[in-house]
Amino acid sequence: MKKKIIIVTIIMLIIGIFLITHKTYAQEKAIDDQTESKIVEIKEKATKTLEDYKQKYGSDSYGTVAYILNLVRIYSIPICFLGIAIGAIHQYVIGIRKLDTLERGMAFIVTCVTLLIICQILPLVFAIFVKFGRR
Repeated sequence: MKKKIIIVTIIMLIIGIFLITHKTYAQEKAIDDQTESKIVEIKEKATKTLEDYKQKYGSDSYGTVAYILNLVRIYSIPICFLGIAIGAIHQYVIGIRKLDTLERGMAFIVTCVTLLIICQILPLVFAIFVKFGRR
């Protein structure tokens, strides 16, 4: 029974890889001016935001660090929630049968929550440091 499941899974993976690569090659040929203009627009928006941070903080290095910390703050939320969900699955679903997985799941949840708090607080600490610590 296990061999049949493995064989079916391998066949599905091969078919999926073929379909994904085929669609990718087809989409690469279909890039038009509208898509290129959207990419240029996104790049210009990011550059403008970076320049705004540089003006706000009065220095290129401080502005760049603030921009990067803002991106880390934004993207850490979904990544950490995904990590918390994975840790919860390890703790409550897989951990029912295996006690070492239960402990590993709890440790993963604590790690993800700690990282989430650090990533959310770090831009605030940086802004306070630049505002009051720099003379």
